[in-house]
Amino acid sequence: MADSNFVDYVKVCCRSGKGGGGSTHFHRDKLTAKGGPDGGDGGRGGHIIVRGNSQLWTLIHLKYRKHVIAEPGGSGSSALKHGKDGKDEILEVPLGTVAKDVETGEILFEISEDGEERVLTAGGRGGKGNAFFKSSTMQTPRFSQPGETGLEEWRILELKILADVGLVGFPNAGKSTLLSKISAAKPEIADYPFTTLVPNLGIVPYRDFRSFVVADIPGIIEGAHEGRGLGLRFLRHIERNSLLLFLVPSDANDIKEEYEILLNELRQYNPELLDKQRVLAISKSDLLDEELKDELSKNLPELPYVFISSHNENGLMELKDMLWNALNPTKP
Repeated sequence: MADSNFVDYVKVCCRSGKGGGGSTHFHRDKLTAKGGPDGGDGGRGGHIIVRGNSQLWTLIHLKYRKHVIAEPGGSGSSALKHGKDGKDEILEVPLGTVAKDVETGEILFEISEDGEERVLTAGGRGGKGNAFFKSSTMQTPRFSQPGETGLEEWRILELKILADVGLVGFPNAGKSTLLSKISAAKPEIADYPFTTLVPNLGIVPYRDFRSFVVADIPGIIEGAHEGRGLGLRFLRHIERNSLLLFLVPSDANDIKEEYEILLNELRQYNPELLDKQRVLAISKSDLLDEELKDELSKNLPELPYVFISSHNENGLMELKDMLWNALNPTKP
């Protein structure tokens, strides 16, 4: 596969900072020969933090950063001086990024707001100085606490793109062509399967200077939920779409059957996807006359549908109206 600017999966080794050690010290000055304990606490080791950035659309800036290392905390010192906290390492990520544990696959958190910060790997705690351990029964503790060791963990950062509408269809159904007609996006288009190898986003202009975002997801094939074709890699992007636009060409052997196969792949991957609103667009309808459209309409799935042609741009405004009204049911 050719190198791409779109990266939606990275695996990084995160090493947080070691906590600084506490100080074992007793107060001394020209008037005090044997003062009490005054050793300060050590500083916290640096965290590795993930921060949401709405200006980012990809994880490419982390693609070759395999090791992220935070600073250790400083040691405590005399006069109850606290050690300096280690500098945190901040990884900026696009909204919709999910952090996972490599070994268990457990989802740790998801970044969904600009500026939102979550600790990916916590730094070690600083050790307590000997002043902390002073008590009525221990006036001169001659020990302090070492800093806590930092953690070394492998983490996965996985992006699920944010879009209002997700385009779902088999390879070569015409999704990229449709996106190029209704938005300013310029995806690669060719007459062979799997032209689209990464998701493409397009901002669709609508009436009265309004707009919505459509994502062209690489084509699904039967068995995609088991990893066939481009497999599970891109099915996760559909999870964040508000509405699913199924695109089936008019020259398909059976439009309803093709729709059911696509729906089943989503069901097998994540049954919750079926709770999303769905719209059906029958593409390449310039090949049909009105009589054929009426005949096909008798055997279509029970959901809102529209016949469109990206080639001569028939039905595209009707499709935009349908999508906008589905996304904004209470708005005019």
